[in-house]
Amino acid sequence: MSDPPSPTIGMLHEAPLHAALKAWYAGPGDQIEARLGRYVIDIIRADGLLVEIQTRSFASIRTKMRRLVAERPLRLVYPVAAEKWIVRLAGGGSQPLRRKSPRRGTAADVFAELVSFPDLLTLPTFSLEVLLIREEEVRRHERGRAWRRGGWVTDHRHLLEVVDRRLFQSPAEMAALLPPGLPEPFIAADLARQGALTRRLAGQMVYCLREMGAIAVVGKRGNAFLYAGSKFE
Repeated sequence: MSDPPSPTIGMLHEAPLHAALKAWYAGPGDQIEARLGRYVIDIIRADGLLVEIQTRSFASIRTKMRRLVAERPLRLVYPVAAEKWIVRLAGGGSQPLRRKSPRRGTAADVFAELVSFPDLLTLPTFSLEVLLIREEEVRRHERGRAWRRGGWVTDHRHLLEVVDRRLFQSPAEMAALLPPGLPEPFIAADLARQGALTRRLAGQMVYCLREMGAIAVVGKRGNAFLYAGSKFE
């Protein structure tokens, strides 16, 4: 391993949330923004563990994750907003408007992104850590964009606090996010209802768990697949 590169490498346009999480996560002796082959790694631990912090879509890092995990132990860190404050930057010198979002994220939200590579959880060299955070999302108005939000687009996100963390190192640990009281076998609609999830997220959750072998299709109920849990040691 060569010496860590200049701090400007990979940081020129770094988002505030990503920078804050990297500073929060890094420990003494860790290498920050260190180059490994063709990639720059957010954090390399003294024991060789690679830590990548991703605040956006997993699809954009699919190839990077698969190549790195084939070489070294890798941990992917993903923040979920358990509490979010939304700040709208008003024009004309007006004061920004700040309100609390009614939505509270949970660790299960990671399945919306994990659809990009759920099978990596079957590898002993891959782990996933979900950080539940309090964050501030700053929005600005751009006419003609984000019509569903009336033209308000996200400018950047700030970390206020990390309130909890969940480490997942196996399919069985991911399956533990299934809500209690879920019938077995079950369909995605049962999961959505029992877990208070959207139908879309419930579908993403069963897809991921099926791909990593934590659940299996055991039949159908009408047009819906029935799922049951597999056994893990």
